Amino acid sequence: MRIVLCRVKEASVKIEGEIVGAIKEGYLLLTGFSMSDTPYLCEKMAEKIHKLRIFEDDKGKTNLSIDAYKGNVLSISQFTLYGSVKEGNRPSFIAAREAKSANELYEYFNACLRKYFPHLQVGSFGANMQVSSINDGPFTLILDSDELFKEAK
Repeated sequence: MRIVLCRVKEASVKIEGEIVGAIKEGYLLLTGFSMSDTPYLCEKMAEKIHKLRIFEDDKGKTNLSIDAYKGNVLSISQFTLYGSVKEGNRPSFIAAREAKSANELYEYFNACLRKYFPHLQVGSFGANMQVSSINDGPFTLILDSDELFKEAK
């Protein structure tokens, strides 16, 4: 499971010109799934996101969690995070999880996030989405379950 986490001032997602999810300050999550991902990893990743301390305190140090900051979360599925351009110039998505089971994990991941973020906003799996964000900092992290939780698989 790979997540590009952007700390944002605001973010939104549109489908066919209609806003289907929007947040003010918080996290924009772009999330992709591989064949080795499990529901347990979804739980661990949601917990990790909840516990991250990447908001600045009154001294300018990144000591505050999203809860302390009272931020929000927008979760977007993005299978292209497993795209590879190792061979050739056209991306291969062979490492990305098949759509049906990826959608099931995405839904489960969002359910895990809702335990921590009851006002979670989401995109629509498989839809042609237009995502907008105003990054804060910018502060962007890549969370990869293979690196964070090798033993958890």
